[in-house]
Amino acid sequence: MVKLDILSDPICPWCYIGKTYLDRALEAHPEHDFLIEWHPFQLNHNMPEGGMDRRQYLETKFGGQKGAIQAYMPVVENAKEAGLSINFEGIETTPNTLNAHRVIHWAGLEGKQTPMVSAMFKAYFTEGLDIGDAEVLNRLAEGIGMEAGLVARLLATDEDKQLMHDRDAHARERGVRSVPTFIVNNQYAISGAQKPDMWANVIAEIAQSQQDEDTDE
Repeated sequence: MVKLDILSDPICPWCYIGKTYLDRALEAHPEHDFLIEWHPFQLNHNMPEGGMDRRQYLETKFGGQKGAIQAYMPVVENAKEAGLSINFEGIETTPNTLNAHRVIHWAGLEGKQTPMVSAMFKAYFTEGLDIGDAEVLNRLAEGIGMEAGLVARLLATDEDKQLMHDRDAHARERGVRSVPTFIVNNQYAISGAQKPDMWANVIAEIAQSQQDEDTDE
């Protein structure tokens, strides 16, 4: 197996687009040898625990309404190209994603990490749900088959908070500055929402490399 580490934040629209393209490539190439693991990267370290009004967040970040609209035009265009219908108007809150990352980590312990990531993207970008809210996160966890109430009980503690901070810091120390970032076989990094053709080339190169190694043995 070839490890594919993905650094992502579930409120990042480029991460949603990037995952959609990757999923499409993997579906087209079921012979792929990727073992996928998702890793935490918080876009907003200083976000209040309860999040903040999304319009206020965007206008503060991008210098007003006009700046926010301009910044999101490429997102809207690329989401449309990827076949995604993102309900930006339905998103009222930009959450602190620390708890979301904790839940993704716990889902990974049960082998359900990617379904959890998919559920969060859908909840946030199409349903406008606050994925910083413990009840929402617990409901999403139950929806992918995790034990009822488990996430709620864990979120009521400080379990794995420091671990998420440490892993985020480790990624930044390794030079990660934006997401999504894909690290292939712990050897090279690919940044941004790459299209299926690019992933098809990567899969083909890996297959050829493995074939060459088998021939040399």
